[in-house]
Amino acid sequence: MTAFLVDIALLLLAYLLGSIPFGPALTRLFSAADVRSQGSGNIGATNVARVAGPLLGIGTLVADILKGLLPVLLAMALKKAAGASDASLAAAAALAAVLGHVFPVYTRFKGGGKGVATAAGAFAAISVWAVLISLVAFGLVVGLTRRVSAASLSATVILPPALWFITGSPTMFAAGTVGAALITFRHRDNIRRLLAGTEPAFKAKRHRQ
Repeated sequence: MTAFLVDIALLLLAYLLGSIPFGPALTRLFSAADVRSQGSGNIGATNVARVAGPLLGIGTLVADILKGLLPVLLAMALKKAAGASDASLAAAAALAAVLGHVFPVYTRFKGGGKGVATAAGAFAAISVWAVLISLVAFGLVVGLTRRVSAASLSATVILPPALWFITGSPTMFAAGTVGAALITFRHRDNIRRLLAGTEPAFKAKRHRQ
């Protein structure tokens, strides 16, 4: 198999892994909640925590981060083994994983998540420091507003310049920009509600003892 076909297979794997809907799967296994029809209807960790409790929310968050992290680490390992320093495969794998989460093939490209956690995992493989900078922004905004969507958008906007500052790579800056644009597009309804002042504050569901 040529190096080109290996790269294509890796990108396909990244997309398919990114497409796995861990939120609905975990809630179906461990609760009676249906995240697609409750809360915001989103399959991500925030809505899972909202409708099924914080433990399942954390489980979904970890799974969504890992499905972005692992294919990028694999891409970087393949390039290192081949003695190549080109960062384009890692950047493409990051975007493929995010694209899979946003437009999952298993649900006919509908009902995907917002892509924030998967992007965090994917770009953390490239630059932990850039993602940490974004997480600081996320923490500050969510602490001030209690709106996860506002915090996610703030972190998303900061990620591309953080990648540029830390890595100095135009490829990574471009990948971060494309990823940020995709995530912002998926937040378009949240943006409308934020502007209208109707975006609900986050509150995780508490299970009765």
